[in-house]
This record gives sequence, C-alpha cells and structure tokens, in this order.
Amino acid sequence: MSTQSAPSILFTHTAPQQGFRLLELPPEVADLLTSDHPPTSSSSSSSSSSSSSSRPTDSREYVNLCTPTQTYRIRQVQSSNSLHILRPSGMGGRDTVLRREDLAVVDGDMDVDVDVDVDVGVDLAETVTTIAKCGSTLELHVPEGGFRAAEFLGALVGRFAPGMSAAAATGSAREREGDGGAGAAEDGKVMETVFADIPVSRAECERVWVEGCAFVWRGRAWVPTPEVKMEVWKRVVDGAVVQGIDLRTQFLVDDLWKSVVVEDEDEEGQIPRALFEAVVRRVVEGEEGKSLLGEKLKWASLDREVCVRWVGETYLEAMAPMASAAVGRSEFLNAWKDHLPEAWREEVALAKLTDAVYQLPDPTTISFVTEFERQRSKKNLPTDASAATAAKKSRNWHELFKNQKRQKR
Repeated sequence: MSTQSAPSILFTHTAPQQGFRLLELPPEVADLLTSDHPPTSSSSSSSSSSSSSSRPTDSREYVNLCTPTQTYRIRQVQSSNSLHILRPSGMGGRDTVLRREDLAVVDGDMDVDVDVDVDVGVDLAETVTTIAKCGSTLELHVPEGGFRAAEFLGALVGRFAPGMSAAAATGSAREREGDGGAGAAEDGKVMETVFADIPVSRAECERVWVEGCAFVWRGRAWVPTPEVKMEVWKRVVDGAVVQGIDLRTQFLVDDLWKSVVVEDEDEEGQIPRALFEAVVRRVVEGEEGKSLLGEKLKWASLDREVCVRWVGETYLEAMAPMASAAVGRSEFLNAWKDHLPEAWREEVALAKLTDAVYQLPDPTTISFVTEFERQRSKKNLPTDASAATAAKKSRNWHELFKNQKRQKR
C-alpha cells in the first residue's frame, strides 16, 4: 500500500456545537437580496394574525418570508445526511490555538483515545474545525394555489351587505364632497392595520384589497357582497348614460360620482363614496407594478377586458352562488350584457370568464363556483401522473418512497 506524501489536515470539533439554521434561497430571492439596492424583507406568521377564530378554518401556524412583491412559506426539510459548518484555521482568533487538554483524537479502527504529541500554545495552521451540525435545512416554498390571502382579508373585515347604508348617516360632508384630508389619513391607518394581519407581501395585500373592492367606512374596513357590488356598478353605468359620460374613454371620477348620487334620495338609498371608488378602482386601467392605493382617484379609464370579465363573474356570483341556485345560460348572458356599456355588449361570451369560477350543472344552466369549492376540488382530484411528477420533484426521500409504494398497489 502506497503512502500518502501530502500533509495531513487535523479535523476537530467544538463542544458544545453552535446553533445554526441553514436557509436555502431560490435564485430570484438570492438575486434580490444581493442587488445594489436590496429591499426590506419581513417575516410573518398565521399565529400573529388576530385571534384563531378570525383565521381561515384550515390554517395552521407557520412562518412566511415576505419580499415587497412575493411570499414564501418557510418549511423545514429533514436530511439523512447531516451538514457540518466548518471553520478553517486562521479564523476565530484565539480558538485556533489548541492546548493538550482540549484535544483528543479518536482512532477509527481502535475506537480509543490516542495521545497526541502537541506542545502547549502551538498554533496549528492546518486545522479545520466543525462548529455546528445541521440535520435539517429550511427552504422557501410557494404552496400550490398560492396563499389564499382573500380568506384572511374576509376574516379581518366586515361584510357590507344590502341595506347597510341606512345606518350610515351617509350625509356626512366628507363622504359627499370626497374630502381627502385628515379623514383619508385615518382611513389609511385602518387599511394598514388590516395589512399587518395578513401574512403575505405588501403587493399581494394590495392586490386582494383591490380585487375584493375593500374600503374603509366609519373607521372600519369592509368588503361588499356581490349583490352590493352589482348594485353600485349598475348605478355607475346608468349614471354615466344620464350624464353623457363615455366610460370607454378617460373621465373625471368626481363627475361619475355626481351621476351616481341622487341629492333628493333618502339615506337608505345612498352609498358611501369609498364604496363607489372601490368598485371603480377594481376595473380601471392600472400601470403595471404601480399601486392604485394611497392616492385619490381623479382621472380614470376602464380596462375593457378586466371590466367585462369582472361584471360577468360578479353577477354570476350574486345571482347563482351555487349549483342549486343555477340560472339559465341565456338569461345570464343577457343580464351580463345589460350591465355593460352599450359598446361592450358584444364582448359577452362564456370564454371571457375564468374557467374555474363557473360550472354547468346541466346543458342549459350555469352557476358560480366558490373559492372553497375550487380548493376542495383540487385536493380531491389528484391523478397518479400528477402524484408521480410531484414525487420526482420532491427532495424528500420519504415522499418519493411513499408514492412508489402507492403505485405498486
């Protein structure tokens, strides 16, 4: 057996070992954090979101890492091979100088301590020391189907139903005149408080706020029901016709608001200005990457594709929220047309709707599919092919082994 002529490197370990947790970052997060101007990232958890009764029923306590635009769930991944964090000689100052009583070498064959001739105070230049042992790592994961921020929002805000305007005393000057002073600042604080309890990124919070037509009214955040959304939208379309406002072009939001408000109408029929703006904001054209929140709407123009789809889906949810309440397909299409500006009526078609939001209980009817039903459908309809694909992508050997056993049966 030939002898090795290369110099030996002494491998030691510290006792006790230090506590380290290794976090594996996806490339996009690593690039973001190492950029010239890295954004502030934060962590949030479901346990910090109000009380357990206000959280989605199927939520569990977890921690998310949030960048300004993305959310990742932090999960622990066990490994059969431990990872050691090493410190080479020359790092750690006085710890690189070993003493006889601090050093013991275990012979691999004899499994006994072997005395090592090391002079006291000798600096061992060729030494590698393990300072931590990690049996698991943390990785960033995006669950299939996203984080369902809308459920958190729904649990944190009130439900604005038909008839609630009657209790509003909506004749307040600030709502009628659209004053955006101190009242707007207070409304912003309410919105920020809600965002702080939703464990997703700021951009996702703003998106779900706009998509839900959420608004602040009388010191509380609200989300209108589909019936209220359609009531407000119907007023917008009718008011625009009466006042000669072309919704296909840019218009003044104040002019549209004046066309919606009827001065001699009783309080029960009035709607809050914030609710009106929330519905308009939902369908206006927006610059990609720019938030529509935090600023008063002055000029606006509608996004035709977004508007047509939103009106159809919202009307379907209001009129046929489940299969047992399904409506006739022709009846639905005609009503959908009636809720759009005249020039956009020909845009109506089932193909304009998102596939997952509607179902056809029979050849002549149609109904809405709730988010809960969509998620349940995804969970209850896994295919063998999709399970095998997921297993191949998995880094956990026990998941791969489990799926292989399932296929053999």
